[in-house]
Amino acid sequence: MADEPDVPVDTARSTLYTPVELYGHGPYADSLDGSAYAWSRRPRTRAATLARALHDHAIDLALESWTSGRHLVGVMGGHRLERGEAAYADAARLGAALGTDHVVATGGGPGAMEAANLGARFADRPDDLDAALAELAGAPSYDPSIDAWVRSAFDVIDRFGADEESLGIPTWHYGHEPPNVFATAIAKYFRNSTREATLLQVCDAGIVFLPGLGGTVQEIFQDACENYYATEEAVAPMVLVGAAYWTDELPAWPLLRTLARGRPMEGHVHLVDSLPDAVNLLVSGT
Repeated sequence: MADEPDVPVDTARSTLYTPVELYGHGPYADSLDGSAYAWSRRPRTRAATLARALHDHAIDLALESWTSGRHLVGVMGGHRLERGEAAYADAARLGAALGTDHVVATGGGPGAMEAANLGARFADRPDDLDAALAELAGAPSYDPSIDAWVRSAFDVIDRFGADEESLGIPTWHYGHEPPNVFATAIAKYFRNSTREATLLQVCDAGIVFLPGLGGTVQEIFQDACENYYATEEAVAPMVLVGAAYWTDELPAWPLLRTLARGRPMEGHVHLVDSLPDAVNLLVSGT
């Protein structure tokens, strides 16, 4: 872009990102991902706005090409989960179980998203997944050091060589949360509203919603709105995991169940307590 010479991204790229492309081999501050986030925080000019729009359009086209012929199942959940926590390991095992039949897609960030992408890479190697989880616990969070968090993930990939594909769709809008490196393909956007809608739309095989907060609740009802107006053959299953959490702590389930009543989506929204039950529902496609 002649009017915006410092654009760090290719606004006409034809493929999705890889983890190595985003992170390189040096410190995060010098990486493509870090540079793009810093650029996105600058005062916006007309040329910069156009550059972001062109980039996100290119990602749209690349993602459309990448998803063609694949059936994706989404895993949504909180970004605050840390490696080493039991819930993180559960999310990873969910990703592994879903990854045997589908391509797993997440929001591409840390926490439950990272865990699900990690599990998907080890879909056919449960023993190696347990070893990877133990190794990653040594760097539980990207705070205080993104570099240590990223380096430990690349070390796991180098050690175990897991290469089952999965998808991450993160955003520089939340650039303080770095993308996880376990997604083999990364569709990273500047505009979060585009990213959120795209993430839900590509999950044609359904979505599992693990306990989360504002972002996860937004995703539940954004997905519910799409299903509310869809014909029955176009409804994608929704599975909320954690009866007490989604009924009492954050009561999204009563509203979702009421919203679905009498609609084609009614038989496709579920509340379960066990991850195997969630997997079974999505494998059956109900």
